[in-house]
Amino acid sequence: MNITLATCTAADIARHQEDLIDLLRDAVESGASVNFLLPFPAAEAAAYWSKVAAEVAGGERVVIVALEAAGRVVGCAHLALAGQPNGAHRAEVQKVLVHRRARRQGIARRLMQQVEQAARAAGRTLLVLDTETGSPAEALYTQMGYTRAGSIPDFAIRNDGGGLLATTLFYRRLS
Repeated sequence: MNITLATCTAADIARHQEDLIDLLRDAVESGASVNFLLPFPAAEAAAYWSKVAAEVAGGERVVIVALEAAGRVVGCAHLALAGQPNGAHRAEVQKVLVHRRARRQGIARRLMQQVEQAARAAGRTLLVLDTETGSPAEALYTQMGYTRAGSIPDFAIRNDGGGLLATTLFYRRLS
């Protein structure tokens, strides 16, 4: 699969909104712990992407997408820039998602590399993230040089409502 990465403007998010809604719903429907519960209607996903577009327009967030040759979005990663005066050196990596049809091709790794470049360009030297404990993403973040800071039990409700999940916190200092 030929994949290109692109940093989105708010207008890009609006232009790709249907693909982004599909990507987020695919993640939730496949069990990802990404803040949403099932059932996950398209209208809720659309409202989320509208909020993201506003944050991008306001300079609070960077969104990078993975596009297949036909221009469809098959992945994304976000960089939420800390806005506090004492946090101007850090950012949080969020919503690293790859559509089920495009997984196991190195797209998440490429998205993470691009997020790190965007963080450096924004003057950020510390990245933090969290992920479901035991998820495949844990191995990716470790391989990419992220340091496990700890785990929090019962952090999130499973997206199917069937219990609680632990989360693992990671950080990485950028050179």
